Amino acid sequence: MNYGEYQHILFERRSPHILWMTLNRPELLNAADARLHTELVEIWKTIDRDPDVHVAVITGAGRAFSAGGDLQLVENAYRNYDEICRILDEARDLVYNILHCSKPIVAAINGPAVGAGLVVALLADISIAAENARLADGHVRMGVAAGDHAAIIWPLLCGMAKSKYYLMTSDFVSGRDAERMNLVSLCVPDEQLLDKAMEVATNLATGPRQAIKFTKRALNQWLLNAGPIFDHSLALEMLGFFSEDMMAGVDGLRQKRKAVFPSSSF
Repeated sequence: MNYGEYQHILFERRSPHILWMTLNRPELLNAADARLHTELVEIWKTIDRDPDVHVAVITGAGRAFSAGGDLQLVENAYRNYDEICRILDEARDLVYNILHCSKPIVAAINGPAVGAGLVVALLADISIAAENARLADGHVRMGVAAGDHAAIIWPLLCGMAKSKYYLMTSDFVSGRDAERMNLVSLCVPDEQLLDKAMEVATNLATGPRQAIKFTKRALNQWLLNAGPIFDHSLALEMLGFFSEDMMAGVDGLRQKRKAVFPSSSF
């Protein structure tokens, strides 16, 4: 894809060689429908091919970074083998495309970050959260295993005890607490977020490009070493798409209430 083909991501080129990207579905809190999910998978390859981009910054329009996956996308995949396989491939590619992108990525987490949005926020090389940002992996709340990015990076960032607590309960973490538990690189007051992201991006863009690229490549070997764990978690997540628990979870999210999961009554 080229930049003109993207529908839900806005692009702004800033000096020096910084590509500023904004997820742009603010009326839906930048939730990822099928189109935006695909764009989030492909954009890292587009950036990698662009010689004019030295650093990429990603944030969200309005008051959210990204409120996760569109529930209609999930419902359409229920017990649909072909669609589940498509989502599995895209979810896998999203993680690996970010990790293999040679350009430094800065995430400016300006509000809620859930689902695919959280994948991008936490896999970015530098993650900067606003104090009032709220992060959560909502898979278990939706009745499926925490796949996506969770198994590949949460234990490395904040340890197993915190990972198990937040991934098994789907509790939210504030930007301030996310920094305290090492889930994000930095936390700043909300009004300073975009300036700080630009400051960090400028520092990277004016630094030694090969040294920064190779440092990223070396450090990402820790994550790639956990690739089999991630692939396993993703397969277990997709298994949940055949479960009645998932539809109960979706219904609970739609009704903004605690879901009643059929498996909990056995």
